[in-house]
This record gives sequence, structure tokens and C-alpha cells, in this order.
Amino acid sequence: MVISSKTSLSKSARGEWVRLNTLTYLRWLAVIGQSFAIIIGYFILKLDFSLIGCFTLILASSILNLISSFYFPKTTRLSEFKNMLLLLYDLVQLSLMLYLTGGITNPFAVFILGPVIISATVLNLRFTIILGSSAIFIIVLLSIFFNPIIDFEGKVLEPPPLILIGNLLAISISIIFIAIYSRRVANETFSMSQALQAMQIALEKEQRLSSLGGIAAAAAHEMGTPLATIKLISTELKHGFNDEKELNQDLSLISSQVDRCKDILRNIGRKGKDDIFLRDMPLMIIIQEACNPIFNQKKEIIFSLNNNLGKEISDFKELNQPVLTRKPELIYGLRNIIQNAIEFSRSTVWIDVEYDPGFIYITVSDNGNGYPSNLLDKIGEPYLINSYSKKNSDNSRPYYEGMGLGLFISKTLLENLGANVHFKNEKDIKNDKGAIVTVIFERKKIEVNFTNKKINNG
Repeated sequence: MVISSKTSLSKSARGEWVRLNTLTYLRWLAVIGQSFAIIIGYFILKLDFSLIGCFTLILASSILNLISSFYFPKTTRLSEFKNMLLLLYDLVQLSLMLYLTGGITNPFAVFILGPVIISATVLNLRFTIILGSSAIFIIVLLSIFFNPIIDFEGKVLEPPPLILIGNLLAISISIIFIAIYSRRVANETFSMSQALQAMQIALEKEQRLSSLGGIAAAAAHEMGTPLATIKLISTELKHGFNDEKELNQDLSLISSQVDRCKDILRNIGRKGKDDIFLRDMPLMIIIQEACNPIFNQKKEIIFSLNNNLGKEISDFKELNQPVLTRKPELIYGLRNIIQNAIEFSRSTVWIDVEYDPGFIYITVSDNGNGYPSNLLDKIGEPYLINSYSKKNSDNSRPYYEGMGLGLFISKTLLENLGANVHFKNEKDIKNDKGAIVTVIFERKKIEVNFTNKKINNG
């Protein structure tokens, strides 16, 4: 199953996930911090600046917080545009505070990074550019226009011009660098979170289907005997009985078998059956189960087991094979890879299975055009098309948009089982192979009752 990245939530939607209460809480922290800084600077360090102007700005933020707390519910989530306006207000309020207290000569000028970092983390790129540009513009203005701080001796606290220019460049570069860094990390974290959620949904679906199949097989196995008994006695009833006692015995037996069927169905419905034959399977049966729902008669699938070729899984039943635990993660992971090979091949898919005393190698290849060369090193990451421009794609593999999330899910599921998954392109003159996926398992990690014995290929 190929899962398109188009079904994922938009990254820009994150801006509407931020609660108004969160920004209000952060603004209260700013109000408290600014108040302490003003009180300590004015009354303890005896610095001379506009005390009334500073507390007026602090009061404005306090009033905004009170309005937000009492007028809006705590669960209110604003639009991206409104969140941007609130962050822009915080930026302007802080810049006015800095204007009254020494401009960028004030050590607290670094706090101008705060609104920009928040925007880079949760808002879209357009609003982040607006806030970042505004912050840089404000820093430039504050390096030219500001009220210098005067100490208790009447001395103006102003650094040399070289230090002033250094502060200007350092803060401006920090705004750009930290914004880009924060946005990239936030986008990758968000994409990974969405992909893992999609993987969990897909795995749960596969587990439900697996459980349903196991329950159905267990029901057929357990109910075979009582149903056969009922059938036999029903046939005898049609031919009559020699005496009434014999009739009563068979009717009682029918009743007991019906009760037994009820008990079997009740037990299966409550907890299912953990049949050893459904839980542990030979390696090629696992491959067959991965292939069955997606088998395409228009594309040829060629199997091989330790260089023994065959077009049906039954061709290998006489060969000695490792026995694996049937896990939904294993089935679904292999199925996704095989489906991609079938979809993008021109005519043929090869599934080559090899094993030695230490490892199991499952190689899925097709005779398509291979993976796009510019994305080959990124295969296995979610949302490739969202992360890399389509302009850079060589379009050698059509409909590539659907592969990013699907192969990420397969790779993650198989790696969680201890596998190493490798993707590459190869042009083989004999088989004309294109895309190749190799899954490598350590036998001791995945094989049932593994013993390190010499392999017998039958």
C-alpha cells in the first residue's frame, strides 16, 4: 500500500494549534522579568532612564493579558494571522523598552529573538519573514536612535562605535540563523511526527486484518469436528432408527455439539486463538502473504530462494527454510516495498531470498527506471516531495509523490524488527534491473528457535 504525502496535515496548520493562553502565559513571564529588571536597574543600580515610560509599556502588556484571560476561553486558538499580530506586538513592546533603556547597548536586547523563534517554529514562512525582517529593521533603528542610560555618577553608559556595530551584526545574524535553524528542526520534527502517526494507523489496520484472519481460521479449525458430527447424525435421522432410545441419544449428541459450537465462538470472540501454525511460518510463506493482496497478473513476479528459481511459492516447499514469527510489521513492511516495485516496473519484479548461517537477505527489484538520482540518498525519509522541490526531480520514476511516506513506513517497521534496509539503482545487462531494495535480517533476531547450524538447501 502506497500512502501519499498529500494526505498529511499541512505544516502551516500548526500556527492554529497554538493556544492564546500559551502566548498569554509567556507574556506574563515577560512582564515579570521586565518589572524586576526595571526595579533593580533604577532603585538598586541607580541607573537613570524613563521609569514612567517603562512601566507604561509593562502596564500595556498586563492589560492585554488581562483582556485575553477574561474575555477569551483558555482553549481559544487564534488564526496564524492573529498569532502573528500578537508576536508583532511583543516585538514592538520590547523594542520600545529597549529604546528607553539604551537600545542595543542593553544586554537584554537579545530577547528580541523570542517572537521570531516562536514564529519560525509554528507559523508559516511568510509570517516568519515578516517578523524576522521587522526584528532586523528594529535592531538597526535601535543602534541609531535610543535613549542612553546614565549611571548614578551622571556618566553616559555608551560603548565604543565598534562594539555597537558588533552588537548590531551579532543580533541581526542571530535572528536569521536561529530562525532558519528553528524552522528546519520544527518542520522535520513535525513531518516525522505525522509520518509516525500514519505508520501507526497503517500498522493497526494490518493488525486488525491479521487478527480477523486468525480468528476465522481458528473458527474453521475448531468447529470442523462438531459440525461434521452434526452432519453425520442428521444424515442418520433421515434414514430412521430402530428404536426410540437410539433416537434420543443422537438428538442429545446433536444438542451437545451445538453447545460446543457456541462455546467455541464465545472463546474466539473473547480472546481469539494463538494457533502455532498461524503464528510461525516458513520464510517463503511470509513472502507469499506479503504478495497476495497486491499481486498483479499483468506484471511477472519471479521468485528465488538461494538461487533456486520459481514462479510460485509452492515451487520451494521442498526446500529447507527459516521459520519466522508472523508479525504484521514484517508483512506490511515487505508488502509496501513489493507494491512499489510492481507499480513502477515495466513488466517484471524479482524477489530474491537468500540466507546463510547468520543472515537473511530479501532483495526486491524491478525493471523500471529506478529512483530519481537526486532523491536516492533521501529514500526512507517522509514527505520527500514536500522537502525537495519538484524542479530538482529528474522525473525518471513517474508518480513518485506517493513513495515518500510509504517507504518511510516500510523502512521504519522493518528496522524496528532489527533489519537493515538499503535502496539503490542498478542497471544489469542481463535482467535490466532498475530500483533495488535489500532487507537484511540477522537470523538470531527474527528466526524461531534459531540454531547456528550448517544450511541445508534441500
